[in-house]
Amino acid sequence: MSFHPCPDPVPGDAASVDAVELLIVPRAVDLGEMEVRRALPSVKRQMVGPFIFFDQMGPAEFLTDQGIDVRPHPHVNLATLTYLFEGEILHRDSLGTEMAISPGALNWMQAGRGIMHSERTSEARRRSGQRLSGIQTWMALPVHEEESDPAFIHHGAEALPIVEEDGLRARIIAGEALGARSPLATPTQTLYADVSLEAGARLPIDADHEERAIYTLSGEIAVGPQTFGPNQLLILRPGDAHVARALTPARLMLFGGEPMEGPRYIWWNFVSSRRERIEQAKEEWRRGRFETVPGDEADFIPLPEEIGKPRRATGGRG
Repeated sequence: MSFHPCPDPVPGDAASVDAVELLIVPRAVDLGEMEVRRALPSVKRQMVGPFIFFDQMGPAEFLTDQGIDVRPHPHVNLATLTYLFEGEILHRDSLGTEMAISPGALNWMQAGRGIMHSERTSEARRRSGQRLSGIQTWMALPVHEEESDPAFIHHGAEALPIVEEDGLRARIIAGEALGARSPLATPTQTLYADVSLEAGARLPIDADHEERAIYTLSGEIAVGPQTFGPNQLLILRPGDAHVARALTPARLMLFGGEPMEGPRYIWWNFVSSRRERIEQAKEEWRRGRFETVPGDEADFIPLPEEIGKPRRATGGRG
């Protein structure tokens, strides 16, 4: 997805509790095609582990002849991970990849030194109409991987391990959780899981990962003495094990991992440990030096000069 700026909301933090270090209310922005809720980056917290961007897309209802059209745009020094709950997105990139992204599948695009991609609704889906919802995240790369070769990795829903026990069902998208490991090899220690809980079920969250967060999708959960409804980002206190309890049937994303070794800068669709690398990427995009997207060569998103200077995105709990 391409970055669209949206202002931070005004609400204050929740009262401090033992398990939840910080509560973030995601920012909502209407992109015309659908609403997106952005939980990261936030003025309160820029990153959780390698996760520097966390968007909830939809749900949106597309009628016949409607769909999304995210025109070709560039990324550098980051990886994107697209995960859908409903619908389909047609991904094309400058490597020649053409992939129909479907619910439950893992789609990892490592930009490295630079990649260009588009995200659209296929003609077949436009004819039939569809509901679309999901999560798109961006992950910062460790310094030694920032200028790596670009790559696209797909694992179908059937390839991702599922843990089911005592009213809990979790698909492990990346990293390791609940005794299961994703087939995706990530550059740093990563935690990412799609978790559904029956009323009364419990999700144990161990302390193996330095930074952990919960994004609530539906239902009501309790973490420590406090309860939380949908569309909230809960940053968990580091160093201790925690438990999320479902007060009603609930769904959430559990994510986090090892923090970056230093701060990151973010500007439009670019993330890097070096401000000058973002300036270089801007100039490369102005001059048309990114590879084009086969099958989608005629269109692109112009550089949005009005966004301003790259913002420093601090790792850890800063």
